[in-house]
Amino acid sequence: MTRVRLSVRSRLTALYGGFFLLAGVILLIINYLLVSGSLPDTTAYAVTAARRLGAVEQGPVEVPPGVVPGQAVPMPTSPADSATVRLLSTSIDDYRASTLSTLLVQSGVALVVLAGLAVLIGWAMASRALRPLHAITSTARRLGAESLDRRINLNGPSDELKELADTFDGMLDRLAGSFDSQRRFVANASHELRTPLAVQRTLIEVAMADPEVTPEVRRLGGQLLYTNERSERMIEGLLTLARSDRGLVSRTPVRLDDVAASVLRAMSGKAAEAGVALEPVLRPRVVPGDPVLLERLITNLVQNAIAYNVRDGTVRVHVGPDPALVVANSGPAVPAELVPGLFEPFRRLTPERTGDSRHAGLGLSIVRSVAGAHGGTVHAEPGAGGGLVVTVRLPGTN
Repeated sequence: MTRVRLSVRSRLTALYGGFFLLAGVILLIINYLLVSGSLPDTTAYAVTAARRLGAVEQGPVEVPPGVVPGQAVPMPTSPADSATVRLLSTSIDDYRASTLSTLLVQSGVALVVLAGLAVLIGWAMASRALRPLHAITSTARRLGAESLDRRINLNGPSDELKELADTFDGMLDRLAGSFDSQRRFVANASHELRTPLAVQRTLIEVAMADPEVTPEVRRLGGQLLYTNERSERMIEGLLTLARSDRGLVSRTPVRLDDVAASVLRAMSGKAAEAGVALEPVLRPRVVPGDPVLLERLITNLVQNAIAYNVRDGTVRVHVGPDPALVVANSGPAVPAELVPGLFEPFRRLTPERTGDSRHAGLGLSIVRSVAGAHGGTVHAEPGAGGGLVVTVRLPGTN
């Protein structure tokens, strides 16, 4: 059974209208009873009216003991007088019923009209009362790691809603400070680590260039260079991740197809070495953003597609209107339940899948961060014949 979900505004409107309708019904019932009780007794009024008109004999009409007002009054004994009184009683009964019926119908119509007006007024009042909540919701929806500078700044009386908005703004201030501190730490730490790594690499290369170096030292130097290269890749990835997480300071129109073509030319040698064929389908597509970050996004996807592949495999790179970029590769099957975790930093599948441990597990994290900085999204799913299909959607130029 489907459960109907009503908005807060609809519920408040229904509450206002329901209470008004209930109060109107109660008032109508009370009014009906008061008017009905205030009308005189039919028989007594008929006898009195007939005597005043001289239609029956004058003289008091005695009320028998035990008869209270409102009960039947003894009728005149004369047949002509009784007929006159009955005729008056019938007329008064009809008038009484007509009066009460008219009162009921007109009051009901007025109640329905006023209930409709109450619903409209209730809807407007609920909308006005909930306007600050809409501002809070709208701000929360636009928030992201790159847009934590947005604030509600609600103006108005110091009530519960303003207190809620101010509390929300205060929370955003704390979050923004925490994010900025974290990004500065990552960027500063990465910069500080790059210098000693570069010095280490230079010293190792100089030592290995000595013709008198022993085979053992040369083998050790090769292992150290391998470790140094992997560390530099990790540091470079952290720098790119920190830069993209800070958002874009400025945007310029970028031909995504030209960037993809440049990346594919640069990666052609690595693809040939791995025995992987590149299959580009590049259509013109302009994206507002940072060309360096977009180049890194495509480079990471193509590098992963080549590395996580098989001999004589393929890498298909498609650039078009929508989606902006699709990179699909052949290779071993990827479990669907493990795909979302690949976008987390330092997350990789088993090393046996590639036999290459130089990857630090930041490639897809950087892809997601760069796409988010450009207002886009990234989605990955296992390929039908193995491998992975990564789809990137980016907003176009206005």
